[in-house]
Amino acid sequence: MKAIILARVSTEEQKEAGNSLPAQIERLKSYCQRKGFEIIKTYSFDESAYKTKRDEFDKILDDINKTDEKIAICFDKVDRLSRNVFDKRVAVMYEKAITDEIELHFVSDGQIINSEMSAVEKFQFGMSLGLAKYYSDAISDNVKRANEQKLRSGQWISKAPIGYLNITTEDDKKDITLDPIREPLIKKAFELYATGNYALQGIIDILNKNGLISNTKYKKPLSKGDLDVVLKNPFYYGQMRVKGKLYQHKYPPIVSLWLFNKCEEVRASREKTVVKYNSKPFIFRGLIKCAYCGCTITSD
Repeated sequence: MKAIILARVSTEEQKEAGNSLPAQIERLKSYCQRKGFEIIKTYSFDESAYKTKRDEFDKILDDINKTDEKIAICFDKVDRLSRNVFDKRVAVMYEKAITDEIELHFVSDGQIINSEMSAVEKFQFGMSLGLAKYYSDAISDNVKRANEQKLRSGQWISKAPIGYLNITTEDDKKDITLDPIREPLIKKAFELYATGNYALQGIIDILNKNGLISNTKYKKPLSKGDLDVVLKNPFYYGQMRVKGKLYQHKYPPIVSLWLFNKCEEVRASREKTVVKYNSKPFIFRGLIKCAYCGCTITSD
């Protein structure tokens, strides 16, 4: 029988030598040799099996669907196929296996999925999928708890905003420090906006003359959208906003809370209110208000 080898790792699993792509491929080749399978293609890729979007695996599935003859598809373990029991790809491949179109071989697990498998073997396969999902869910829970603890202790868990830099300390720990080049420019942006005399574009023009760029790998100039995000970000006065909740952080603030609130006041004063007018033309429409009640004077 002809066979296809599939080796997969996620980014985190690259660190595990026993689970690396070369290690998986070597085990799968030895298995095919013992079984007398002719290896017609070998796939190896780095992709999470927990997420719904799996572009690399979908390309492989398309190639399998184009094969007319029955082939053996070899994985190292069930979790190399998927870590999500609700993954539609698992159902598609399982259906092909039990209808004798293909065979699924999981070498290290010692499982073969085909049309002759018993009820016990089907149960074992289901259990293997469930355990694979449990493993990923447990890791996700641990990461969430670790991140929550970091936030409570004042540590930022993502890329530092403009004006700060992500660094690695001498003891190989991650930290954030002020960006000596962009920090004074960010502070200047708050100060200019707080005066109420500058629109976003005017501030952008001033900052871009000084070479201020956004925190992207393309090193592009700051845009109006970038600046708007900066001026609304509480990180700059000492608090981190995560999913609508504020946490006090341990890093040096760039602006004071007073200056940040002043910018908020300027923004609120510039919000446009929608006014509905009647069809009657009036040169002072919307400009004159009553001194007693504050209502707008109409043409009548």
